[in-house]
Amino acid sequence: MSRKDICQPLTIIPFPVGRVGKSLIPFMPSIVNPIRRGLGLFLLASAVPMWFTIEAIAPQVVQAYTTRVDLSLDRLSSESYQSLLRRAEAMARAAAQRSFDKDILVTDVSIIVSVQNQGSIVPVMALEVTRPQWRAKPDPQRWATYFKMARNLLFFSTPPQISNSTNTKQPQPIQQPSQSLPAPENN
Repeated sequence: MSRKDICQPLTIIPFPVGRVGKSLIPFMPSIVNPIRRGLGLFLLASAVPMWFTIEAIAPQVVQAYTTRVDLSLDRLSSESYQSLLRRAEAMARAAAQRSFDKDILVTDVSIIVSVQNQGSIVPVMALEVTRPQWRAKPDPQRWATYFKMARNLLFFSTPPQISNSTNTKQPQPIQQPSQSLPAPENN
């Protein structure tokens, strides 16, 4: 096939075209381009109002999520375990309030407070609360879970180590009383 055969419009149309049809064939490209532009403009012009209508009738669902916060604190010297827990609760309370205030879509907050003491890091409490629960009662003690073994793992239950100084006393041997039986009395 030559190039001339491919471009002939009559070979594309299988039915016979009358005198009017033959006269319109050379003008087809000039008609097709405005139709394409018009169709494109129509689709764009109708898409935006259609999108507004769909959003007004059925808005998208808001997706809520959970915020997870990990806090760590160091044990102060000569601090008791109870005062350490109070500090952990205060930190967890502040973090929960800050998380709810910072993002309106947050529905749940999960906070883990870890404590470092003598080189060991141990979680002491976990706070998991929803926004309605926190709004009703913003008390960390109510929503917290305390880990029982944290006290032992942080070495709070062990007695303090005795330092090796020159004033240490050597242990004295314990003297046991002699076992003497009373002598029987003769009359």
